[in-house]
Amino acid sequence: MRLSAIPETAAVYYPILAAVGGPVNIVTIVILYFKNCGLSKCITRYLVAMATADLVVIVCNVILHRIAAIYCQDTFLFYTPVCRFVLYMSPAAIDISVWLTVSFTFDRLVAICCQKLKIKHCTEKTAAVVISIVSSLFCLKNIPWPFAYNSYGDLGCWLSTNVYISPAWIAFSWIEQLLTPVIPFFLILFFNIVTVKRILRANRGRMSLRQRNTAGNEKDPELMNLRKSIVLLYAMSSSFILLWMTTVIHFLLFRITGDFNRRFIFHHVTAFEEAGIMLQLLSSCTNTAIYTITQRKFRNLFISVIKYPLTLIGQLVKCEGNLQ
Repeated sequence: MRLSAIPETAAVYYPILAAVGGPVNIVTIVILYFKNCGLSKCITRYLVAMATADLVVIVCNVILHRIAAIYCQDTFLFYTPVCRFVLYMSPAAIDISVWLTVSFTFDRLVAICCQKLKIKHCTEKTAAVVISIVSSLFCLKNIPWPFAYNSYGDLGCWLSTNVYISPAWIAFSWIEQLLTPVIPFFLILFFNIVTVKRILRANRGRMSLRQRNTAGNEKDPELMNLRKSIVLLYAMSSSFILLWMTTVIHFLLFRITGDFNRRFIFHHVTAFEEAGIMLQLLSSCTNTAIYTITQRKFRNLFISVIKYPLTLIGQLVKCEGNLQ
């Protein structure tokens, strides 16, 4: 991707992402909250929280930050208090979304691999506590961000050069990048490897048992559920890893080459970095959908919701035609 092509690509990409990601997450929240999709209350809690965090990412990071910078310059969004709030909520929402994904992945690890701990951990109450702690911690963790920006009078938010030369800010930037996405990236990879190995081991044991006891021609519901779990976990981990890989590689190269310390002189955003941002924001449309769309009840409800406006429009057109 050429550097000169980045603004043109972003100008098209972010509005499409907002137009798709916003409605998808809203529909997901409504269906999961008000309808019975056959999911446990614990899983539903996590998925609603993840979809809500992803919706905040779409609103704050994509619409109020990225799209506003392209199409809405010189508006109230660029008053210093407003833009500082947006620049605070953008990383906070991403942090919460990522770490809820980590928490959910760990919850599924416990549910599959730790039967004794499952009884205490995989409950709606525990899920609510984990969601509250994760949200509170990362709201607190991002408090320094509004103070990283300077303004001219009451307008604008420009990143201070102190961020690149002050030891305190450099330390904060290390912590910020390690917490999201480096540590979650490797935690999700590790959790899914452990979980998939456990599923495969249980799958082999059950298939061996069935071969001894039956002719092996009948379908085993538990084996089918195990296979679905493997597909689901691979889909979730692969999506997160692929969409965040560019950002992780950029961070590692950025620090190893020492470009961070020189950036206050030549402040620029490379094509590689912008591509990583685009991909990581795309995960706000896929994190929850990957799991929920694999559930038959949710899929049917989701399709019904999508079809409803089209059906309504068709009925209105038909009625108007009959009146004429």
